[in-house]
Amino acid sequence: MKQGDLVVRKSYGGDVLFRIATMNQQFATLKGTDYRLLADAPIPDLSIVRDPEFTGAAKQVRIKVNESMRRMQEQRQQQMQKGEEELRRALNQGAPYFEVPGKVLHLDGDANYLKKSMQLYTQMRVPAHGIYAHESQMPDLVYRLLPQIKPDIVVITGHDGVLKSREPNDLYSLASYKNSQNFVNAVRVARDYEKNRDGLIVVAGACQSHFEALLQSGSNFASSPGRVLIHALDPVYIAIKASYTPIRDTINLSDVINGTISGIDGMGGIETLGKYRVGLPKPKTLTSVKPTV
Repeated sequence: MKQGDLVVRKSYGGDVLFRIATMNQQFATLKGTDYRLLADAPIPDLSIVRDPEFTGAAKQVRIKVNESMRRMQEQRQQQMQKGEEELRRALNQGAPYFEVPGKVLHLDGDANYLKKSMQLYTQMRVPAHGIYAHESQMPDLVYRLLPQIKPDIVVITGHDGVLKSREPNDLYSLASYKNSQNFVNAVRVARDYEKNRDGLIVVAGACQSHFEALLQSGSNFASSPGRVLIHALDPVYIAIKASYTPIRDTINLSDVINGTISGIDGMGGIETLGKYRVGLPKPKTLTSVKPTV
């Protein structure tokens, strides 16, 4: 067994697939391959996974991911058709228009998850700027980057979790969480920059994060109401939905939350206007313009 191996924990019934991040003779630090979970485990509790495609945990996650992606693609296609019909009806002409989806700033505490997230933004044609940083650095990064990038949506995510060393039943204290305090601090900085929740949409949190504290500090959407594990792409799904919801419409809460892979126990939020705009006319290729001066 070595760093980089794929493993599951025997004591948890192999419910989550991990990759070994670091290890010594007795313990290993594990990063979830699909869920935003950072965990420690004794070496004897680990079992190497040779073919992750055939593990029960990986199969179930893959099914949920495929369903979520299919739903996202279908909703995007329906929106495009509806928007085009409405625009042409209003203008009584068939002039081609151009799209301006909301721009995303994505801060992630995991380099692999950031890579997957940026791939999905690209696939869905969402303009996005991604930064990998430790969760403790995020408040300062938010302070410096928001005036530079000027995003419509900021995603603040990485690793989190309920600490084993917490006081019993003390799930409402930020001290009971690995990184929720860092996320709260970053959200507060974002909200100081733009106090209007429709002016800047904030999506924050990771696995088992302090949902209530994140909302109270100014998030529009956050994890995790049920203190459950969330999929790596759940915050991205919400950011994409916000990016493509028209500015005159409220993001459908039930639709966007139930569309995530972890569902309503994993993500929650408040009513928020979208960031998508259309414009006319669509820019042309100006090759035949004659100079006048």
